[in-house]
Amino acid sequence: MKIAFLSLLIASASAFAPISAPKTTTQLDLAVGEVAPDFSLVDQNGKTVKRSAIKKPLIVYFYPADSTPGCTVQATAFNEQVSEIKKKYGATLVGISGQDVESKQAFAKELGLNFSILADEGDEVRKAFGVPKALLGLFPGRVTYVLDKNGECVFTYDNLANAESHVGAATDALEELKASSPAASNPFAALFK
Repeated sequence: MKIAFLSLLIASASAFAPISAPKTTTQLDLAVGEVAPDFSLVDQNGKTVKRSAIKKPLIVYFYPADSTPGCTVQATAFNEQVSEIKKKYGATLVGISGQDVESKQAFAKELGLNFSILADEGDEVRKAFGVPKALLGLFPGRVTYVLDKNGECVFTYDNLANAESHVGAATDALEELKASSPAASNPFAALFK
């Protein structure tokens, strides 16, 4: 009897508690249409890469860790397309994860990478972009962003399981960006800048 009364009392009290609307947030903090956070990180060659200094489209892909199976597949797939990304779309590519420069050097050398992979020790840039954690928050996520020449996010792609799919998703976004640029519709647009 006491348990039933106590249960009824608790249920009645919660009926008068204020109802709060559920928070609606996007899974990725950096949304399409927002300017990406600036960053300045060192790559595998000791070169400092600053996002705001890059005045052309930029693929920024965050990956969990150097020399892991999925990240190796992803880096290799991007490396196979980096020449096309540069030539066809005039874009730059950077990969970012939380390991140090020495780890980046070993990973880049192992795969023969022809693009910058950046050391984000402490994951400050990952946090600034709002890259979600994966697998119940146990692992860093795998997210690719495509930014336009002004640093505005035009595309996000989140897929931990299929690392290789990030390359096609990013190049599709670059294709759309290229098609929507004024220069694509007017061959003389560059003359009037």
